[in-house]
Amino acid sequence: MAKKDRPGAGGTPATVALSAAGIAFTLRAYDHDPRAESYGLEAAQALGVAPARVFKTLVARVDGALRIAVVPVSTTLDLKSLARACGGRRAEMALPADAERATGYVVGGISPVGHRTRVPVVVDSSAGDHPTVLVSGGRRGLDLELAPDDLVRATGAVVAPIART
Repeated sequence: MAKKDRPGAGGTPATVALSAAGIAFTLRAYDHDPRAESYGLEAAQALGVAPARVFKTLVARVDGALRIAVVPVSTTLDLKSLARACGGRRAEMALPADAERATGYVVGGISPVGHRTRVPVVVDSSAGDHPTVLVSGGRRGLDLELAPDDLVRATGAVVAPIART
């Protein structure tokens, strides 16, 4: 996993941020089908990776403030658990326009890394079950493979059980 994207080499904000932080990652590109019902499951299938290792990035509001949740594509986000992990009382999914404005990415390509504005991140604890995980690279059809500890370090994330099957 020594491949790194160079700033200025056409990278996304996510690849540029990881490179600047000295975090190793592997780019995993695939042909995105705009008709796909689930971007994450599409990525898992196209890349030949178990869905439990591919994590989706979701934007929610906890007590009104935006938060990023990173959970396996094979699961759903438990909003009550997210609120607890953030020290809040109530969580709800953010509007897509709010998610895009805060992160600088389009829905279906939101990476947990390299946001336009700083949004606190919570990564599901199941990420630690794998030597590497895949997350969006900042556009549809591009994932990043990296160690879970590096994902947590790059995002400054809290790790908590926030996913349910």
